[in-house]
Amino acid sequence: MSTAVHSTLAPSPAPTELRKPERILSVDLLRGITIAFMVLVNDPGDWSHVFKQLDHSEWNGCTLTDLVFPMFLFLVGAATVFSLEARERQGNCKKTLTGHIFWRATKLFLLKTALSLVPLFHWSTMRIYGVLTRIALCYLLAGLVLLTTRRIRTLLIVIAALLIGYWILLRWVPVPGAGMPVRDFPLLDRQLNLTAWLDRQVSAFTLRWLHTGTLYLKTSDPEGLLSTLTSVATTLCGAVAGLWMRSEPSPRRMRTILSLSGMAAIITGVIWSIWFPLNKNLWTSSYVLFCAGISAVALAACSALVDRRPKPWPRWLEVSTWPWFVFGANAIAAYTTSVVVVKTCALIHLTGADGKSRNLWSLAYIHGFSHGTSNNWTSLAFAIAVVIVCFMPNWFLWHKRIFWKI
Repeated sequence: MSTAVHSTLAPSPAPTELRKPERILSVDLLRGITIAFMVLVNDPGDWSHVFKQLDHSEWNGCTLTDLVFPMFLFLVGAATVFSLEARERQGNCKKTLTGHIFWRATKLFLLKTALSLVPLFHWSTMRIYGVLTRIALCYLLAGLVLLTTRRIRTLLIVIAALLIGYWILLRWVPVPGAGMPVRDFPLLDRQLNLTAWLDRQVSAFTLRWLHTGTLYLKTSDPEGLLSTLTSVATTLCGAVAGLWMRSEPSPRRMRTILSLSGMAAIITGVIWSIWFPLNKNLWTSSYVLFCAGISAVALAACSALVDRRPKPWPRWLEVSTWPWFVFGANAIAAYTTSVVVVKTCALIHLTGADGKSRNLWSLAYIHGFSHGTSNNWTSLAFAIAVVIVCFMPNWFLWHKRIFWKI
C-alpha cells in the first residue's frame, strides 16, 4: 500500500479542489456513500434485531444491503478506466500497466490476508475467499480485459458471454454426485448447485495442501470461485459506464445514456429472474443486471449533482456531499478501519456490573444503546455510531491530504 501526501494543498478546500482534473467527482461521491453503507450494514449492534433492508436476503431476492457490494465493484470498473487512461497519458506502456494491475491485485489480497489473521493468527481457520479477495480478482481480470480492448461493443459482448455462460453452467451442467439441475434437484439449491460444489472442492484442496481455506457458509461461500465470473461482469458494466462518461462530450446526454441503460438493465434483470432468480450468494446473471442498472442510475444522479459544476458550490451541496467525499477518498482505509475496530472490540473482554465477562463490542451496545431492551432502532443507532467512529480516521487523512492507494 502506498501513501500519497499532498502537503501543498490548502487546509480546507472544496471537494473539487482536491481532485486531479482527470477524476470524476460522481464516482468518488458514490463510492463514499457505498463504503459508508457497507460499514453500516456490516456492524449492527444486534444481529437478531436488524431491519430487513439492512440485512442480506436469506437466499433468493435482493435488499438494499445486497446492492452494496456490486455497486462497489461497478465503481471499481469505472475507476479502472480513468486510472488506465491517466497512466497511458503519462507514457506507461502496456507491459508496465500489466505489472501495475497484478501488483495492485496482489496488495489487495495481502491486505485481506493480514486482516483475516490479525490478531490471533489462526492460519488453519483463515478464509481465503472474501470481499477484498473478490475485489482483487475482479480488478485483475477486468483490468486485463480493459488493457486488451476498450471498445464498448466488445465489452458488452464479453459481459453477455459471462452472464449467459454462467446461467448455462448452473442450469445445464450436471453436479457430480447430485445430478442434473431442475430434473434431480431444484435450480439454485443451496448445497447442490455447481458453485457450491466447486467451492467445496477448492476448500478441500487448500485445506489439504495449504492447511487453510474454510468456507463462510461451511458448504459454500458467497464470494466463491465460480461466481467470480459474473462479478467480473459487474465490474465490466462499471467500465462501460466509465467509457460512456469519458467519451460523451455532453454531460446531459451522458447522464441520459446512463439512466436509460440502467433502467433497461433493471428491467432485463427482473425478467430474467423469473427463470434465474436474483441471488447475491450465487451472484446470478439476473442479479448482475439488476444491480448494475441501479448502480448506473445512481451514478447518473450523482453526476447531475457534482460533475462539471462551476464553483463556488451552494453551501447545502458542500455540506451534504463532504462526508461522502471523505469516505470515498480513502475507501479501502475506511473498510480496513471497520474490520480493525470490530476485531479489537471483540478481543477485549471486561467484566460488567452484573459480574459477567463480555467483549467491548457487547458492553458498548448494552450500556450505550440498548440498556437491556434491544430492538431494530437501537441496533441501527449502534451501527451509525460505528460509521462515525470509522469516519474519524478518514477525516484525519483527508485533513492531512493523505490518500492511501492500493
